[in-house]
Amino acid sequence: MAAEAAYLKYYTYRRERWKEKIMEYTNDRGALTLKFPVQSFRKIPNPYLKEEEGDKEAAMYVAICDVKELPANIPMETNPREQRLTTNVAKKIKNSLLDPAAFDFYLLNRGLLLSARTVSFDNYSNQMTIVFEDPDVHGNVDGGHTYKIILANRDQLDLGQQYVKLEILTGVENIFQNLAAARNTSVQVQDKSIAELEKRFEIIKDAIGSEAFSKRVYFKENDSGDIDVADLLAMLNMFNIHKYPGKENFPVVSYSAKKKCIDYYIEYHKKFGESAENPYVKMVPIMCDIFKLYDRIEISMSRFYRQKNQSGRYGSVKGVAAPKGGRSLESKFYGKQLDLYSPTGFLYPILGAFRALVKEENGVYGWKTDPFAVLERVGGELVETTVERSRSLGNNPQSVGKDSGNWKTLYITVMFDMMEL
Repeated sequence: MAAEAAYLKYYTYRRERWKEKIMEYTNDRGALTLKFPVQSFRKIPNPYLKEEEGDKEAAMYVAICDVKELPANIPMETNPREQRLTTNVAKKIKNSLLDPAAFDFYLLNRGLLLSARTVSFDNYSNQMTIVFEDPDVHGNVDGGHTYKIILANRDQLDLGQQYVKLEILTGVENIFQNLAAARNTSVQVQDKSIAELEKRFEIIKDAIGSEAFSKRVYFKENDSGDIDVADLLAMLNMFNIHKYPGKENFPVVSYSAKKKCIDYYIEYHKKFGESAENPYVKMVPIMCDIFKLYDRIEISMSRFYRQKNQSGRYGSVKGVAAPKGGRSLESKFYGKQLDLYSPTGFLYPILGAFRALVKEENGVYGWKTDPFAVLERVGGELVETTVERSRSLGNNPQSVGKDSGNWKTLYITVMFDMMEL
């Protein structure tokens, strides 16, 4: 509470100073523009672009900023972590920041990672301007603890005493979810590791124990394997009819925030253990079917697409990729041959639609009807709906994965097919 109070006090103080000196703030058409001095600035061009192509694709910028000059209103909605300033890690960051004998915070700390619409630098004033346009994908991606700790404690520092590194990425809107997941692994690993030590994953281990892919699942840091238990939990979350009982709420977090799926699983286990009241215990009879269904969808995407677009090429759809350099593609769980890679922004909402077929009977989950038969009947429609939705959202599979309207449409498609039987 003391840290929060200090932060609020300091934020109020800095907000008034910015109006007079350092900050230039505008809110034009919903865009947030921040302008502030930095000690150094460098653009790192996209290595896959020719120089004359300019900044049409992803680019990286690196700047060193005095912690006293850092803006206090950088958007934080894009950071998937909860910032807890009382943890041991947070205390170490604070001690490093406030160490009176050290002037190397910018070297010891990995700094802040920001996603932005545009970045520019004025060589004459040494000021950097960052524009955050879309609150869903522009803002702080990683380094939230560092940022909050700086804001709460920098009033104890002098100007020029400590600096922080800023890494700003532009043109990453289409890969934002993957970026956030890739740059925010440590909290997930920590939660998984603790859960594994507490033997909370025995439900899943027992359920998939006879499946060939079970040896490839890793449950904690440094485990061998290529399938993250977080992926399993994200998929299982889609079928939790205790949490998502009908067509009013949809498990979009399975795609947009896998960290929450880990949290949900742990919360249920802490509350119910491995008793029959735990939804994941109820789910055991259909768990392997869920993973098999995911593989079947993944394998069949191209075939389903051609059912509705006989002259179309699924491989030309934005986000779909063919294997390169002689490499082969295999389905996630059962290693079946794939002709094309489909983005998870397509696959997850389609898989989640089959929650419409789940029922609880005698205290366990089961299928109202054969999900694989339903997939064969409505697969073409599900894929067509998903691809068209992506096109309407700017050919952006990431947006499709986060679009609750798309999840609902697909769910209703499966539900209606079952009702017509």
